[in-house]
Amino acid sequence: MSPEEIVQKQLETYNNRDIDGFMALIAPDIAFYNYTDGALTMKGAEACKAFYSALFEASPELHSTILKRTVFGNKVIDHERISGRNGSDDVIELVLIFEIQMEKINKITVLRKEE
Repeated sequence: MSPEEIVQKQLETYNNRDIDGFMALIAPDIAFYNYTDGALTMKGAEACKAFYSALFEASPELHSTILKRTVFGNKVIDHERISGRNGSDDVIELVLIFEIQMEKINKITVLRKEE
């Protein structure tokens, strides 16, 4: 699969709250970073699975819509609008920079829109 296909499949599994499908696309050494300060916010597949399992369970109406996608080599940059997170009616806008290695997502950098 191409980097874009991998990220698209990740989006589909996210929207379906399919933790097994979601984790099948995640590298064992996945790292999440905050774009603003570069801080590591989550590391490793176990932490990722725990976080997203809880999110999926608490968010029956969870849905992410891609507003814009850019593919640049092994990186996919998505501008997303997320609703239904943790049962909230609030809409969150994020820019996510996915880095793909060996057909797995191994790094995600997150930029959250300031309110």
